Amino acid sequence: MAGKTSQNRAEITCTTCPYCGVGCGVLAGQDGTIKGDPDHPANFGRLCSKGSALGETIDLEGRLLHPMVHGKQADWDSTLDLIAGQFSRAIRDHGPDSVAFYVSGQLLTEDYYVANKLMKGYMGSANIDTNSRLCMASSVAGHKRAFGTDTVPGTYEDLDEADLVVLVGSNLAWCHPVLYQRLVAAKQARPDMRVVNIDPRRTATCDIADLHLPIAPDGDAALFNALLAEISRRGAVDKDYISAHVNGFDAAIEAAQACDPALSGLNAEQINAFCDMWIGTPKVVTVYSQGVNQSICGTDKVNAIINCHLATGRIGRAGMGPFSVTGQPNAMGGREVGGLANMLGWHLDIENADHRAAVQEAWDSPTICTHAGLKAVDLFEACASGKIKALWIISTNPAVSLPDAGNVAEAIANVPFTVVTDIMARTDTGDLVDVLLPATGWGEKSGTVTNSERRISRQRPFLEAPGAARPDWKILCDVAARMGWADAFDYQSAADVFREYAALSNLGTRFGRDFDISGLGDLTEAEYDALAPVQWPVRKGETPGGRFFAEGGFYHADGRAKMLAITAPQCVSPEAENTFVLNSGRVRDHWHTMTRTGKSARLSQHLAEPFAEIHPEDAFALGLRDAGLVKLSSRYGTATLRALISSKVARGEIFVPMHWTAQFAPSGRINTLMAPAVDPVSGQPATKGGAVKAEAFGARWYAFLATSAAIECKRPYVAKARTTTGWQAEIAGFKPPEDWEQDLRDITGLDAASATVIEDAASGIVRVALTDVAGEIVALFFAAPDPVAVARAFAVSLIGTQTPAFEALAGRPGADRPDPGAVVCSCFNVGVNTLKSAIAEGADTVDALGAKTCAGTNCGSCKPELAALLTNHLPKVAAE
Repeated sequence: MAGKTSQNRAEITCTTCPYCGVGCGVLAGQDGTIKGDPDHPANFGRLCSKGSALGETIDLEGRLLHPMVHGKQADWDSTLDLIAGQFSRAIRDHGPDSVAFYVSGQLLTEDYYVANKLMKGYMGSANIDTNSRLCMASSVAGHKRAFGTDTVPGTYEDLDEADLVVLVGSNLAWCHPVLYQRLVAAKQARPDMRVVNIDPRRTATCDIADLHLPIAPDGDAALFNALLAEISRRGAVDKDYISAHVNGFDAAIEAAQACDPALSGLNAEQINAFCDMWIGTPKVVTVYSQGVNQSICGTDKVNAIINCHLATGRIGRAGMGPFSVTGQPNAMGGREVGGLANMLGWHLDIENADHRAAVQEAWDSPTICTHAGLKAVDLFEACASGKIKALWIISTNPAVSLPDAGNVAEAIANVPFTVVTDIMARTDTGDLVDVLLPATGWGEKSGTVTNSERRISRQRPFLEAPGAARPDWKILCDVAARMGWADAFDYQSAADVFREYAALSNLGTRFGRDFDISGLGDLTEAEYDALAPVQWPVRKGETPGGRFFAEGGFYHADGRAKMLAITAPQCVSPEAENTFVLNSGRVRDHWHTMTRTGKSARLSQHLAEPFAEIHPEDAFALGLRDAGLVKLSSRYGTATLRALISSKVARGEIFVPMHWTAQFAPSGRINTLMAPAVDPVSGQPATKGGAVKAEAFGARWYAFLATSAAIECKRPYVAKARTTTGWQAEIAGFKPPEDWEQDLRDITGLDAASATVIEDAASGIVRVALTDVAGEIVALFFAAPDPVAVARAFAVSLIGTQTPAFEALAGRPGADRPDPGAVVCSCFNVGVNTLKSAIAEGADTVDALGAKTCAGTNCGSCKPELAALLTNHLPKVAAE
């Protein structure tokens, strides 16, 4: 597949989506037109709501366009000299371990490679870690313990061919929607196919589940131990496979038999039903994600899953195997280049002196790191203690995304010299540092990414680099040159970097490792530009890709796999009054810390503010009502969020999304609550579980604001979101403003607008409209002592119109202008009221709703919500 499509080679570029690890192919137009690439084997033309909205995120509003030093614009040469000088001095005066990089799974492989080469082979430290530590490090560690290398055995095709797919800690419908739709299609084609969803919450993914197991937090190891014990008891062990290819079987079985299944939080009937399905279905794929990895026992949970596949020989064959799906677009590419602090490139080990020597020789570098570097949480603790003298953060936002985020922010500020490379001028992290460097972003960069099934795809530029922005690899090379290593970093293009990295991948095979793309090591510039998606390994003269381990061939020294004896932890069960288990995760239409998705009005309307999902009985006990506010607190910090009362979460548990930042909702920063507890093997933070206190947030007034202006508001609770007409905000506070009109002007900066004010002193209800000189509404504000009842989508739609102010302040549409309601389908902006009307008019299936409203007919991410609407709003048939 070439870089430009045949339909219009001048305007359409084949590239890869920058969001999750599915790695979808995208057809991108210079005008922002985005479509799925029907020829890409990861998605075959499908895109999720986020991918479909990429064209809405590529504008230059808020972009960092020039280097900034201490808040002032600077030129590249002086800024690069400053960075090189500061890092050189730190190494000279305090040693190589006094400097650190913290990078990102959103970097391209070429960027990742140069950063690792510079830090590990030239600066001489392994203090380079990545935000991928937060999403898949436990999977890496589990793979290495079981297989000898970080090898993903299977492919996406296994989802099509399995007879049973088990989803563990993976809300696939919202977090990997294209894979979810692939699974939906497979189940529709083969109705006998079954799906099990293992998750403490009842998520959208349960829509296709034949069995939902509401497991206790961290109960996964106990469940898979129970399965392993039952595999042994029922005689389902593949003795020939074990004998030929696996060590540790007896100890693993003994540990599983000694484990109490009740630690899973499930009853015997639920466990037996699961074991019956798993053991009785040879073609089973176990898909796992953050609910497994983000735990203090994440690596053990990974190995508990792998144990069951090894014991039955269900690995490396069509429709069989454990499958880790990654959260970031290039988490896998980062693993290949040694992006983690405890790895070398090409799946080699820092601890192995022969590996280190081979890498140093290949790089012809003056030094090589001699020990593992600081993992993410430890790295920022070292920043806090003063051990790190120079820190460079690239394409990530740790002041939001790391646990104990408040102290992380203080740690960053404590480092004597700090640099951030980003595309945005304002982020929570960027606001803390000395130097900001403008990077090229998606649509402007050239390079490769590797998805969750080991498939390498090209990201191609279709936009010009704005301002003074440069590719990340180029910035790193420019600093390296100023530190005295120009010859080693004299790359002229991303293709130059890729060729070196690919050619040197034979280092791994020299030491019996799995990763090998040496067949791509001599690509010309044209061949690199035209590189079609390809799954590794890519060895010269051999067919690329395929599965691993069907016939053994593991990467431990003896060629055998290892089953691990796993001890399940006690279930987390806070007993103090009003104390809950906190579970963080993602929502459907936002991504990480919203620096990209927060720019899209369409994506911001599905869930426009952070929330705390809490069981109705818990909410009643706390005195919470739906749409009220709840304050969560721990020893590390506090957060205030909208209460979402739902029986989809268990009693004693609260679910919260992790996306909101100080830029959008200062009180909604969830990781300020999280303990910096990590898995002792992988170093991955346990952000899927923590203990918090909960109480009703006693606001005295609540408000909703829609405006065309930027919003600057400091109140106890503020949550901003983009709209098609500007911005909206939910606001709450304690003491009401003395002058509501002036307060609104202060928030919006609309000093010249005319105001219409309606105030009812008896009820405490206040409504204000601001109108410009052309008679167009530029702000609508609704305040009340209770959560404001107003048709929000309708109010937003009035901004920029010449609707009379008193009519607009009604807050409800007339009969001639139906209110579409809150957005359910982001792809086509279809609201809940529109869908309810369609149901009332006879649309009685998800497909019928799609035919009538278009909802669910693009990415399909909203189909579970459509099904729930049908269940709740279809006319009930009277019992006979």
